Amino acid sequence: MKWIALVLLMLLLTACPYRDYKNSEPPADETTALEAEKKDNTEAASTHKVPSLNFDGLQPLLSKDNDSTYVVNFWATWCKPCIKEMPYFEKLASEYAKENVKVLFVSLDFPEKLESQVIPFIQKNNIRSEVVLLDDADANGWIPKVSKEWSGAIPATIIYNSATRRFYERSFTYEELEEELKTVL
Repeated sequence: MKWIALVLLMLLLTACPYRDYKNSEPPADETTALEAEKKDNTEAASTHKVPSLNFDGLQPLLSKDNDSTYVVNFWATWCKPCIKEMPYFEKLASEYAKENVKVLFVSLDFPEKLESQVIPFIQKNNIRSEVVLLDDADANGWIPKVSKEWSGAIPATIIYNSATRRFYERSFTYEELEEELKTVL
């Protein structure tokens, strides 16, 4: 029985060629693919600037006092309801631009996912609104500062201007989002 196991192990080792990945160059076609992927990632990063902010850096964006109305959406690439409603926010930003409505997406993805997931997602989905990544592990500290009503679940949205501030811990259809915006305008 031991001999059978030994023979199988020898067959397995000889069937799978060993390659020293640390000290060898990939074949030419792999090199080209790797270089293209690096170039794509670099281009994505340069065309879609996504600052990574702690809550102190984000807080001023949540309380601007000017003639604009802000729609701030907390989301993540792994949140299906968040992804589903993003086009509605983009449409809202486009249709209400003349009324000084501005949309801000606050990504709650892990900071190490910025280059590999967030920026490619923004690029693939042609997101035109401003996007920032919130990099602050003290969620118990900053969630109640966003809204005392917020449990921390996403999607979550703030619609505010200098006169009114509303918080929503839910997802929206376009019609619902537009209706809520109109109550603040």
